[in-house]
Amino acid sequence: MSGFDSNPFADHDANPFADPSVTQLTQNAANNSQRGLEDYNPFADQGNKRNTLATRPADSQYPQNPQYRPPMISGGAQPAVMQPMNEPPPYSSQNRISTEELQRRQEELERKAADLQRREEELRNATHLPRPNNWPPLPSNFCVQPCFYQDINVDIPLEFQKTVRTMYYLWMLDASVMILNVLGALALLIGTGEGSLFIMSIVFCAVFTPFSYVCWFRPIYKAFRSDSSFNFMVFFFVFFFNCFLKGLMAIGVPGMGACGWFVTLDAYGKSIGAAVCSTLVSLGFTAVEAANIYLLLKIHKMYRSSDASFAKAQQEFASGVLRNEHVQSAAANVAAGAVHQTMTANTGSRY
Repeated sequence: MSGFDSNPFADHDANPFADPSVTQLTQNAANNSQRGLEDYNPFADQGNKRNTLATRPADSQYPQNPQYRPPMISGGAQPAVMQPMNEPPPYSSQNRISTEELQRRQEELERKAADLQRREEELRNATHLPRPNNWPPLPSNFCVQPCFYQDINVDIPLEFQKTVRTMYYLWMLDASVMILNVLGALALLIGTGEGSLFIMSIVFCAVFTPFSYVCWFRPIYKAFRSDSSFNFMVFFFVFFFNCFLKGLMAIGVPGMGACGWFVTLDAYGKSIGAAVCSTLVSLGFTAVEAANIYLLLKIHKMYRSSDASFAKAQQEFASGVLRNEHVQSAAANVAAGAVHQTMTANTGSRY
């Protein structure tokens, strides 16, 4: 049984230092110790080290972080490398604001601030002193004095000043075309002997020019000044009629007193010079009609975007009528007459 107690794998005569790897290390250490610094070649074992790193597992290549595990790469591909972020491109010349642009904006802001300050001063003075009428701008020694006060920079809010000023320019264009229509009718009178057109053009110019200012420009002026729904309604009603009338004048319907396109085409067979003058008037009426339609749609869009309504216009009309001094005095007179009549009737029946 003693034969079973012995270890068949035990090698009692083997030398543990006879292992090839141990002997190679000891020989290298001995050789390095024998050679001096002058004979030392650090690249002598470079091939051995490369072979060792190739056969060594991947964990031994990162001794400073033992918990790190490199990603598994298949197919011999290179490991992923994070690319550095590119710096943002500098601002282009289009995004840069020049000094002239900043100066222009600064001047515009200063001008608006000055306009607002002047407007506040005007409003502050208006509470104490009545504002004199300044339109139409007539000389002080003229027989007729101005009838209205008009100052767009003072009365109209800043966001609506451009629209009101455009409407005022449209009225001036309308008046200029009406005066030009009189001259065109005069040319037709001289060239073709048409006298009724000349007379009607004078009547229309004398009537429609002041009425257009009073009936549609002043309502839109007061509508934007005080946000009045009633004045908006008056403007839409009158200005729509004005657009219809200017359309007929641009067409040249007979009896309208306007040198429209039909009148112009008829004049080319009678007098070329008068026809040329009438053509200019027809172009003016066409331009006025196009501007009327455009501004009517624009103001209607602004009106729809606001809080104005027909019900609000009715309330403003009722309150305005009740606050009117003439209406109040007339109502007081009617009430006093009714009371006096009732008292007289009662006294007569008693006796």
